[in-house]
Amino acid sequence: MLTIEYLPLIFFIIALFYSSVGFGGGSSYLAIMSLFLTDFYEIRSTALILNICVVTIGTIIFMRNKVFDFKLFWPFLISSIPLAYLGAQLKLSQQAFFLILGAALILSGVAMMLRYLQAKLESHEFSLIKKLSLGGSVGLLAGVSGIGGGIFLSPTLNLLNWANPRIVAALASVFILVNSISGLIGLTVAGTFQLDPDLIWKLVLAVVLGGSLGSYLSSKKFNLRILGGLTAVLVIYVGLRLVLMHGFGINI
Repeated sequence: MLTIEYLPLIFFIIALFYSSVGFGGGSSYLAIMSLFLTDFYEIRSTALILNICVVTIGTIIFMRNKVFDFKLFWPFLISSIPLAYLGAQLKLSQQAFFLILGAALILSGVAMMLRYLQAKLESHEFSLIKKLSLGGSVGLLAGVSGIGGGIFLSPTLNLLNWANPRIVAALASVFILVNSISGLIGLTVAGTFQLDPDLIWKLVLAVVLGGSLGSYLSSKKFNLRILGGLTAVLVIYVGLRLVLMHGFGINI
């Protein structure tokens, strides 16, 4: 039986997988911590801190490799930040929170899987209104679910063929960063920000190491098809586990 001492190793692996496709891993951090920790707000706060650590590395690497393009990204960001802040202030019950997160993750994982099965199509630019609407809606969902939201935005953009997967991964990384910070501020203002100092530094070290390796593989144009497919499977599994556990009392 796994104990809390194994969390750093588990989170290292999660950060490696998620960062390789531009994500922070917040959804899996939430799901796994719910098995070991009892304080719901500590779980949410810790997941956001870890998200920020992982995607900060990815964002810096994408910028250094000139994959990041602020001219393309700003409409998604400017509409998402205030709604992520508002969403984080909603005080949901623990059951409602995990059910919403689980359902969103299942849909997101399926979208990721479909993307890998889909034939390559020519990418096309979105209108400003479409970018603002998509960024805002995903930002709100990110705030409510306690994660950065890139895991919802990235599969959607890939399915809609907005840009090549590496550009989408760069956007997902910075999207998670700004919305995790916004969500963290929302938790603080709502008085629900809580951390365990003895645990957080170990988890931060683990995800920084895993995130650095995953971001390096991504930036070097490593073939991410297998890692991306495995990440999609992991996302679906985490979503199903949350829905079954918190909706039906079934532990898988």
